[in-house]
Amino acid sequence: MISNRFLHKLLPLLFALPIMVLLVAVSPSQNTGDLSPEKINLALRRTADGLLRASGDSTSRIPAIEQVAGEVWRIRLDQPFQYEQLPALLQTSLDLYGIKQPYEVAVRRCGDATIDLGYHQLDVLQEGDVPCTGREMPDGCHFIEITFLKNGGKSLLRQGITALMLLSLAGLTSIWFFRRQRSLSGQPGPAGDTEWLTFGNSRLDVAGQVLQCGSTRQNLTFRETKLLRLFVGNPDRVLEREYILHHVWADEGVLVGRSIDVFVSRLRKKLAADPTVSIVAVHGVGYRLETGKEG
Repeated sequence: MISNRFLHKLLPLLFALPIMVLLVAVSPSQNTGDLSPEKINLALRRTADGLLRASGDSTSRIPAIEQVAGEVWRIRLDQPFQYEQLPALLQTSLDLYGIKQPYEVAVRRCGDATIDLGYHQLDVLQEGDVPCTGREMPDGCHFIEITFLKNGGKSLLRQGITALMLLSLAGLTSIWFFRRQRSLSGQPGPAGDTEWLTFGNSRLDVAGQVLQCGSTRQNLTFRETKLLRLFVGNPDRVLEREYILHHVWADEGVLVGRSIDVFVSRLRKKLAADPTVSIVAVHGVGYRLETGKEG
């Protein structure tokens, strides 16, 4: 069973986790690898060479790599190639030269720039396959166009942030539910909580484990506090012995019925200074906290 002290320490961490991740997300020092023209050129030439060799062509000349726009590069292949070989070969080539920037690929016809095929890097990394694999690619000249995405890394990181925030929210919700259940069952909350329960002319400080009857203050043990809180949370109601054992001693694993009588006797002595309340035995059933005995 998770301890109250552990839950109390965990709360600040769960609140801080989304903020910490957000700070990392907006940090300007995101490492997207080396996007130098030289390395991009080498990676794409290696890719083109691999595609031609996979198609049985080891002699054709590989044209120069073109930088079409700031982050858009392409290579022209007049020879036919196997599209199925492209995703893995391109990813391997980029990894070899330390290029980590997310990217999109479009296979365009040289004549009218029509896109015949294409995919996103995530198709390779997450799905292990790309769209249109196995379809017949039209003959003729094609450009293999790679567009490196400036915000791709941030987009992926935002997904991670969202997931972590949802996990944190789920953790906070679980803790709230756990503490709510403990409150309903009459068990003390974590240390540090300020929770005075008033009954008769007495008050119970659950967190501090203190019973105050009028001007008399008495320290209680952890188990005495749990038992008294259970009674206070169910005034004038008969609590069966099994019910009391389950809610006060269940965390010990071994339930001893005699413990109830011993602890009730202790509480009766400590409540003796308040004539408006008393714990009475219900023969063969359990105990009841009676309140409002005197005006």
